[in-house]
Amino acid sequence: MLQAHLIGAMVGRAVSGWVSRAFRSTSSSAAAQLPLTVDEPVTDHAPEECPVCAYNEWDPLEEAIVGRAENACVPPFTVEVKANTYEKYWPFYQQYGGQTFPKDHVKKAVAEIEEMCNILQHEGVTVRRPEPIDWSLEYRTPDFTSTGMYAAMPRDILIVVGNEIIEAPMAWRARFFEYRAYRPLIKEYFRRGAKWTTAPKPTMSDDLYDQDYPIRTVEDRHKLAAQGKFVTTEFEPCFDAADFMRAGTDIFVQRSQVTNFMGIEWMRRHLSPTYKIHIISFKDPNPMHIDGTFNIIGPGLVLSNPDRPCQQIDMFKKAGWTVVTPPTPLIPDNHPLWMSSKWLSMNVLMLDEKRVMVDANEMTIQKMFENLGINTIKVNIRHANSLGGGFHCWTTDVRRRGSLQSYFL
Repeated sequence: MLQAHLIGAMVGRAVSGWVSRAFRSTSSSAAAQLPLTVDEPVTDHAPEECPVCAYNEWDPLEEAIVGRAENACVPPFTVEVKANTYEKYWPFYQQYGGQTFPKDHVKKAVAEIEEMCNILQHEGVTVRRPEPIDWSLEYRTPDFTSTGMYAAMPRDILIVVGNEIIEAPMAWRARFFEYRAYRPLIKEYFRRGAKWTTAPKPTMSDDLYDQDYPIRTVEDRHKLAAQGKFVTTEFEPCFDAADFMRAGTDIFVQRSQVTNFMGIEWMRRHLSPTYKIHIISFKDPNPMHIDGTFNIIGPGLVLSNPDRPCQQIDMFKKAGWTVVTPPTPLIPDNHPLWMSSKWLSMNVLMLDEKRVMVDANEMTIQKMFENLGINTIKVNIRHANSLGGGFHCWTTDVRRRGSLQSYFL
């Protein structure tokens, strides 16, 4: 806890001058009221009517966005992609960067996610989908050129905190325009009463990345992560929403290859004083997205990856939390996981405190949940896993039935 507050204070001092200058330079004309033209009227709703509302990862799930595998493209092999992928897949990125993922594999992933949507609807969850987009188109900004990637993982770009939906700025150039697939949905939620915030969009210039980030071996990665060195710099705020984990008034986050301290500080100021941001860290050679490492599945109940132990785990135990160690994943070595590890087995989606969506192939973690008194809803998304995510990654919970509470200290 002390470490988190100290880091927050240091980041706050480092960026306070920048924030002050930014506010002073804001044109007063931007505040002028302009006519609002929309397809339907924007109305003021009572909070209980808001279509967007979630405070944690386990209250009863009523509505969720599920991603799309359609048109998924391999991101170009840039320095930030290299820092977040395993060495055995680098030739794949070098050969196919900017092209579509293997079509037969994507076709199977699309079918799996369609079945997942059907099962969610059968369980009483309203399912929404992003727009299909051609991600192979090349685009250019004043700072870089890239092709797109996909809209498969809404957890990476969107986080709901209370009745607010926040678009994350993210850190990969291939994901710069990913928000476009979600804008029709977000505008609909806004018109129906939700708050909508877009975090500052980074330029993603070369200054955001350590161009000489020395990645050669897993040992290198362990050493660099232990030293707090990552491929992203503190040039400007960046974060992926999937590096944040909600537990009522307390939100936990890791500094990772895609989330920097400036991004964390932006979230801390934006959500203060109602919510507290706690920085936690792990013995992880390649930190990127917290939900395959530390997944909160109930009030005071968390899955903690044994291969990536949490360095602040004692503060959870002292707070009375139950820390559960999930079993070793069963996914075979020969199954391609181009952007993730086998620990997607713990990347589960809670439908409520007593129901969890879990991989149909992972019998040992199914048994673990059943021993905890949680019913398992078994779904096979093995080919969808290859694109970089499990059930938690493939979804963003838009509305959960519950209220804001404190579960930590």
